[in-house]
Amino acid sequence: MLSRVAETLYWFGRYIERAENTARLVSVNTNLMLDLPGSMAPGWGPLITLLGADAEYAERHPEVTELRVVNFLLSDAEHPSSIISTLEAARENLRTVREVLPREAWELINDLHHRALEVLRPNIARHDRHAALTTVILGTQALTGLLAGTMNHDIGYQFLNIGRKIERADMTTRIVDMRWENPLPEAASESDLSPFDNVLWMTILKSLSAYQMYRQSRQVRINRPDILAFLFQSMHFPRALAYCVEAIIVDLNEFPNNVLPLEAARALRHHLLSSKVAKMPDKTLHGFIDGLQLEIAKLHTLIAETYFLAPPEMIQSQTQTA
Repeated sequence: MLSRVAETLYWFGRYIERAENTARLVSVNTNLMLDLPGSMAPGWGPLITLLGADAEYAERHPEVTELRVVNFLLSDAEHPSSIISTLEAARENLRTVREVLPREAWELINDLHHRALEVLRPNIARHDRHAALTTVILGTQALTGLLAGTMNHDIGYQFLNIGRKIERADMTTRIVDMRWENPLPEAASESDLSPFDNVLWMTILKSLSAYQMYRQSRQVRINRPDILAFLFQSMHFPRALAYCVEAIIVDLNEFPNNVLPLEAARALRHHLLSSKVAKMPDKTLHGFIDGLQLEIAKLHTLIAETYFLAPPEMIQSQTQTA
């Protein structure tokens, strides 16, 4: 497979997953605004911070408001990580490699892109937001399901799948980190905080479509230690970090020249599974998540350098041959 095609499929997988998870992040925050008392409800600034877009947002917006942030994350065509922009990028990537994908995938991404443009209109009202975000989430899931069921599971599909899993692992850490970015008031007593803390963790589970699977797997009520263990270390739940990393390792095992990326993926798995994440206080957990995000970024870089970015001597050789 050509390096160009492999990279395009990898980024197609990442863009589709990013659109879905951005919708999930906005859904988390919207639900918390409705479920928590006004004094404890989260702001909208933390979402910009979690997605690493503080500088870009500040350049274009004088203040942080719900409407401005939602527009920025959902419908802003100038913001490269907005849902509209990522779906447009996914559509463009798929267009350039249509010959290696089922025709139905091209039709589905076109339909999803057009529907997203309709429902994710600027200044969308809060009461319309849930239906619009659900349209994006279900649309991306339909696309990934179609590809899983109709595309050859060859090296092209493996690159696409690795892109999805890297993006999903990264975005799951960001969704969990909502707990750190939206701390509950320290002045309240533990008994006062407990019900609201439970609401927050339940919202995080539901935003990842994890609530029922958590209850089935753990067979316990909502509690922070079990939720953290489930979302970080479960080898059975598809959105858990350990599951994503293991899936990446399985695919990388099939690739040539895989020593460096495979070593990084295995180190990430060891770090993840050997940690006592369930017992970490919030501040320690926040630092742990930052470390995981750096390791995920390193894994992406090694994959790109190994399979996508040709070294100078190869470029020179190709030029001379041409």
